Amino acid sequence: MQCPECQSTHVRKNGKRRGKQNYICVSCSRQFIDRYSAPQGYGDDIKQQCLRMYVNGMGFQGIQRVTGVHHTTVIYWVKQVGELLLDAYDPRETPQVGELDELETFVGSKKNKIWLWTAVDHFRAGILGWVLGDHSAKTFEPLWTVVRAWQCYFYVTDGWSVYPGFTPPGDQIVSKTYMTRVEGENTRLRHYLSRLHRKTLCYSKSEEMLRHSIRLLLHYLKFWDVPIPA
Repeated sequence: MQCPECQSTHVRKNGKRRGKQNYICVSCSRQFIDRYSAPQGYGDDIKQQCLRMYVNGMGFQGIQRVTGVHHTTVIYWVKQVGELLLDAYDPRETPQVGELDELETFVGSKKNKIWLWTAVDHFRAGILGWVLGDHSAKTFEPLWTVVRAWQCYFYVTDGWSVYPGFTPPGDQIVSKTYMTRVEGENTRLRHYLSRLHRKTLCYSKSEEMLRHSIRLLLHYLKFWDVPIPA
């Protein structure tokens, strides 16, 4: 048994709801029904509608109020498709100039900050790579492995101290003026995903759900469609 909000396995029974066993998560106090083994009864149209609403800025509780689909069911659908999607998609052409940036958000509470590092092609739309973690070189290193393979002429970044430790000497340009592409992509993520809004009641209660949500949104922004959960 796993909590649909924080994925903790520390749960206990908490009475019954409409004849079904109700559970409560000891870690985050979320109450839920064990309904994930067979989330049946909804057609593909309603599944797509809910996921489209989610990647267009609506939170799980809002989707429930509009469609009547329980928010834990929508959470399950996001997790289901997120586990199957790629983190990012290969560029059509190898970037000649790369842009790198970090987007700050939080998980669990606003005291627990986490950073989404993104990499884009200066001349073309779309996020080509990302990692999620703290603000350290250790987190950035896997993303740099992807970016380094592009062998760009130079890389545009902000002044964060991590970047000079990776970019070759003379190949880094520190300039907010030339970071319009990556900052625009990060702004688009905040615009479309409610949990990334700067001022919001929606926020990620687990890093896992944040990852699934990012994968789903990037898929949507590339293909303007959402997968249909099984």
